[in-house]
Amino acid sequence: MTTRRTTRSSSQKALQFELDTSSPLPPKLSSPYASNASVFQYLIPLFSSSLTLSTKSTGFSKRDLALLLKKQRLLKASTPQALATLDPHLKSGLLATLVFAQSEAGTAFCISSTGLLLTCSHCVSEDPTELEENRTKWLLFASGRVVQAKCIAYDHIRDLALLQIVSAEQDSTSTPGSSTNHEQPQTSFPFLPISPTPPKKNAQIICIGHPGDEDLEASKPGVKTNYGVIHISYGRYRGIAEGADVHDNSEIGALMHDCWTYWGHSGAPLCTRKNGSAVGMHSSWDDETGMRRGVAWEGAVGFLRENGDPHVIRGMDDGVVGSKDTPILVE
Repeated sequence: MTTRRTTRSSSQKALQFELDTSSPLPPKLSSPYASNASVFQYLIPLFSSSLTLSTKSTGFSKRDLALLLKKQRLLKASTPQALATLDPHLKSGLLATLVFAQSEAGTAFCISSTGLLLTCSHCVSEDPTELEENRTKWLLFASGRVVQAKCIAYDHIRDLALLQIVSAEQDSTSTPGSSTNHEQPQTSFPFLPISPTPPKKNAQIICIGHPGDEDLEASKPGVKTNYGVIHISYGRYRGIAEGADVHDNSEIGALMHDCWTYWGHSGAPLCTRKNGSAVGMHSSWDDETGMRRGVAWEGAVGFLRENGDPHVIRGMDDGVVGSKDTPILVE
């Protein structure tokens, strides 16, 4: 069996981020979840516009910064059209999906209004030993809103990472007059709820992901795919692979599905068509069978129980979630 991860490593190394030098994470707000582990609600600094970003503040090259702004333009143009095609209960999944700013760098989705993002660990750092220099990422919501996020929990066995938004472009619906780094505790982000139960086999699902613009199967380099920045595909949940451990996706995802994906889809949410909640995450595929693979609901819930906001996983069935090796806690 040949495994293919559906993201490509970014060439960036050890960047310094000007917008994020004051503290490891923004100050915490008082929260009813403060007795749990690592992160909950923060004062999120806002910057007025993506046009205020620079190569110095982001650590990007001119080419990567131009790519971020290009993705933003394309998202602002295409997302309203995509929303018009979706049933109302599926729209939150699209609005909560984010794309990494770097080329071919993957997908993520927001699971809490406070800015907690879930993605594949290999989207953050392919090599766990290089995690520290890859902790901070720039992403864009489907709306085009730019955010900066920091990895706060990383589990390379489950292939999961939890990120916290630490600064964000001011939302167009925010109070006028907010300036760069203005702290606005009321900042809220669109989020996708996690299903309280695992999916049934053959349940209809959708996958919302970020296909890369480079045709990696072409005979010569430089051929473009012309895919949109975010693509919505439809299929079915095909169950857990025979003999697979739902808490071990280090080689290939335990979950099976048949939604269309491409490089860049790693971290894409898999949502039920019935109610729109997240029941898994795409991560990889099997070259021999063509079956798409991903992180199962059980693995994601186990990870969030150990590292996340208990509000996110409240009401989930305790009887089906196990535990794997203790993940690397970054914060």
